[in-house]
Amino acid sequence: MTRTATNFIIYYVEENLIKTDGNADTAAAKPSKKKIALKVLKQYAIITLGCILYATGISLFVEPAELSSGGMTGISLIINAVSGFPTGYLYIILNAPMFILGLIFFGWKFLLSTGYATVVSGLLMRLGKHAMHNWIKMASFTDNVLVNAVVGAVLFGIGMGLIFRMGATTAGTDVIVKILRKRFRHIKTGMISLITDMIIVGCSFFVHYDINKLFYTALHVVVFTLVFDWVLYGGNSAKTVFIITAKDKCESVVKRILKEVDTGATVVDAKGAYTSEEKVMIMCVVKPFLYPRLRDVVHEEDKKAFMIVSSAKEIYGEGYQNPDDAEL
Repeated sequence: MTRTATNFIIYYVEENLIKTDGNADTAAAKPSKKKIALKVLKQYAIITLGCILYATGISLFVEPAELSSGGMTGISLIINAVSGFPTGYLYIILNAPMFILGLIFFGWKFLLSTGYATVVSGLLMRLGKHAMHNWIKMASFTDNVLVNAVVGAVLFGIGMGLIFRMGATTAGTDVIVKILRKRFRHIKTGMISLITDMIIVGCSFFVHYDINKLFYTALHVVVFTLVFDWVLYGGNSAKTVFIITAKDKCESVVKRILKEVDTGATVVDAKGAYTSEEKVMIMCVVKPFLYPRLRDVVHEEDKKAFMIVSSAKEIYGEGYQNPDDAEL
C-alpha cells in the first residue's frame, strides 16, 4: 500500500471513526496510527467478504432460477427480466439517488463505505455471472428452484449481515430501511426489510406471471430475513442468569465462575421471603455456548441453588456492544 493511501485511511478514521473532545486525556487515549489503519483494513475486508457472498447468492443461485428478490436487487432483476439490461449495471445506476439520501441522513462516513459495498457487489454480480457461466450450466442442483431459493437466501443474508455489521449497506432500499430504523427503533432491521421486500416481490409476479416462482421468491425473502437478523443480532445475544445460593457457598461459586466460565458476576445480598434466611444472589451474563458450563459449576458447588435463566438480546458493556456504536 502506498504512503498516500495509508495517510488517507488514517485521516478517514481520525475524522470519522474516532470521537474526541479535544482535551489532552482523550488525545492520549487515541490508538496508534497502525491500529487505526488495521481497524479500517479489517472493516473493509469484512465488507468485501460480505459483497462476495451477496453477489454469489444473486448471480449463481437467484438469477439463474429466474427468481426475484427484495430491495434494489429485486427491482434490478425485474427490469433485467423485462429489458435484458445487465443486472449488475442496473444495480449501480438505480442506487445513485440512494447515495444522496445516505449522505443527507448519515454523512460521508456512511457514503464512503456504502459506495464501496455497492460498486463491488454490482461488479461482482456482473463478473461472477460471466466467470461462472459454464459452471452454472453444469451444476445440476441449480435446476432445483427450492435449492436455489434457500441457498441464495442464506448467502445473500450472511453477506448483507456482514456488510451491515461493518456500518455499511448496499444502498438501494437498505438506505430507506436504515432511515426507518431510526424512526421505529423497536422494530428490527430485518423485519422492516421484509415488509419492503414483500412489496417488491409482489410486483415481480406481474413480470413472470408464475405463481410457483412467486412462492419460491417469497420463501427466499423470508429465509434471507431470518439469516440476516441472525448475523446482525445473533452475536449480541446471551443468557442472563440469576443464581440464588447460600451465603457460605457464594465465594466458591463466584470464584469458579470467574475462573472456569471466564465471565463477570454481580453479587447482591438477598433474603428468603418465606424462611427469612439470608441468601446471596449472583447475577451474570454468558454466551449461550458457555451456559452449560456455568450450570455445571453452580450444581457442583450448591445442589440446592435456585437458578433463573432468561435470554438477553441486547447487552451493552465490556465484551459486548459499545453503547456509542451506531444502532443496527
